[in-house]
Amino acid sequence: MDQRSRITGQTAPPDPDIAEALRQVVAHQIGPRRPGVIYQNTDGAFRVLNVTTDPSEARRILKRRAAQFAITIIDVLRPDAQPFAVGSVWTGSDRVLKAVA
Repeated sequence: MDQRSRITGQTAPPDPDIAEALRQVVAHQIGPRRPGVIYQNTDGAFRVLNVTTDPSEARRILKRRAAQFAITIIDVLRPDAQPFAVGSVWTGSDRVLKAVA
């Protein structure tokens, strides 16, 4: 979120209100997905292995310049499934099958 001045090239200090607003948006996009949660959507049913909210790490994992989070999941319907990362937002058609405390 660093913003460099076009004139001085200096990095402006992050605005705490903007940082908090972005944190809330990202939390809403992640939804109830936490490690251990099993959820279902139109693509299948998945167990959440990890949630990454560090933007730099999420961008590295997903290979997307604008990623703010990455969720590592595994397909619970396939016994031979391998973990993979997604950056999809939680929608009204997604459903939690098994929550965690």
